[in-house]
Amino acid sequence: MSTQQPAVPPGDAEGHDVVKAARVTRRWPVIAGSVAVALVVGLGAIIALRPHEPFSIDAEWMGEIVEHRSPLWLGPALFFNYVGGGILGSMVIPVLIVLLLLAFRRPWGATFFAAASIVSVACVQLLKHTVDRARPTEILVHVDTGSFPSGHTANAATMVVVLGILFPRVWVWIVGVMWAVLMAVSRTYLGAHWISDTVGGLLLGAAVAVIVWTPLAYRLAAEATAPHPFFLGRKVTADSARPRRRRESRR
Repeated sequence: MSTQQPAVPPGDAEGHDVVKAARVTRRWPVIAGSVAVALVVGLGAIIALRPHEPFSIDAEWMGEIVEHRSPLWLGPALFFNYVGGGILGSMVIPVLIVLLLLAFRRPWGATFFAAASIVSVACVQLLKHTVDRARPTEILVHVDTGSFPSGHTANAATMVVVLGILFPRVWVWIVGVMWAVLMAVSRTYLGAHWISDTVGGLLLGAAVAVIVWTPLAYRLAAEATAPHPFFLGRKVTADSARPRRRRESRR
């Protein structure tokens, strides 16, 4: 005797498609994420063979950055350094996002964000200690050991992809991509990373978010169709408005 899953609305106002999410669970996210992780691991293996020799593109990019350094850009770069790492970037901001998702009655969304963030940090630290790449010499901030991949950039990429999946709006993706790219540029501007470190961080952070999303895709899409408090719950659909109209007509 087979059991059927409870009926779930096919979609909602935010663009979530529950049926599509169920189908996508075992397909391209795992393939795309795995390919990205393989690229990062492959790049890390090449770097591990030459930990003190940057690629030519790394050296050229760093030379341009150092040549064009200015007090005008130092402030924004330090801002990204502060909010992208340390206690604020690694603890305070992620916890606030989780609490906000819980406040919006999105426990699966909060679980998704927390799990993706933790896995991303773990993967970054594993690669950092395994590859053990030397950082650039023109460093303007205090950093830990291991240059590849960039933890700040990986964290930013993970956050962007997770929030983009939870809130599929064009402006969310645009702002998110800009945030991740600026984070990557700021890391090279401060001399904390080579450009290849930030590319690896972007790929790894995005891949982790997509892979973690895979087993949660159906639950997240179903959760998005439920009513939420605040402005997310103020929209009244045509079907939900019909009983109200009937009651008013009887009066």
